[in-house]
Amino acid sequence: MIKRVLVVGGAGYIGGAVTDLLLKIGHPVLVYDALLYEAEYRKPVDFVRGDIRDRELLKKHLAWADTVIWLAALVADGSCALYPDLAMEFNQESVKWLAGHFDGRIIFPSTCLVYAIQEGVLNEESRTDPSTEYTKTKLAAEAYLKDKNAIIFRLSTVFGAGDAFSRPRLDLVVNLLTARAFIEKKMTVFGGEQFRPFIHVRDVARAMVENVETAHRGVYNIHTENMSILALAERIRRQIPHAAIDVKEMPVSVTGDYRVSSEHARDAWGFQPRLSIEEGVSEVKDLIVSGRLKDIRNPRYSNEAFLKAHPIT
Repeated sequence: MIKRVLVVGGAGYIGGAVTDLLLKIGHPVLVYDALLYEAEYRKPVDFVRGDIRDRELLKKHLAWADTVIWLAALVADGSCALYPDLAMEFNQESVKWLAGHFDGRIIFPSTCLVYAIQEGVLNEESRTDPSTEYTKTKLAAEAYLKDKNAIIFRLSTVFGAGDAFSRPRLDLVVNLLTARAFIEKKMTVFGGEQFRPFIHVRDVARAMVENVETAHRGVYNIHTENMSILALAERIRRQIPHAAIDVKEMPVSVTGDYRVSSEHARDAWGFQPRLSIEEGVSEVKDLIVSGRLKDIRNPRYSNEAFLKAHPIT
């Protein structure tokens, strides 16, 4: 059955990929976004410029929707540390409000960072240990959705290109190291032995869109592979052989270290990521070669750097 889908935060990095897939399938789509990081919205999709704090405007469009994909958030530890009160309002209280005002299907991204530093391969039953504003607010938001028709994805570190419109993000380690390897001919790795789980942005989008019409509920980790940061840099250098790797010593207690399992998602609906690290590296290179990425140190490609340069009012 075709569902009407409201994508809140749909102009962003993940939202661009989500919107493309929804349109391909044939779902009626409405994007609701404050354009925090963008000057305009150019994709030919029905669009409302709106703040998630504008409850009356948001309620009007929730009434239209069968499903909400809720991507609006202050994302990453650094951004939330800059604005802890807004992190609480955007990431936590807005989701509490949503849970109280919408009875349709809810698709929500959380983060695998809620596990913090732990040994072994972590699943959805593993202990959570949120220690930052970002992880605390995301875990609290999960709790508000516990009794709703909601599926929650704990995302791994995302990489690659989302779509042809939304800004690329270079505050994500695969994209950042690739851009610096290609432009500056050097990757600086802090520590290097620490592991992270990774997933392509369009595999995230596919997981979300595949569950618009399913009955799956609860929390699911999604990842493509677990890899150390040094191994990642070496994989990137295979495609950009002129790049050097400069390793700076840093203990795991500072860098963090964790690995996750996506077995629960595979068992529930056959989740199978399709896009590799190598494909993501190639996409970032293409963004630079094509001229879409001209200045890789421009603050607009980093959430934290952009918010320092352009304070939220």
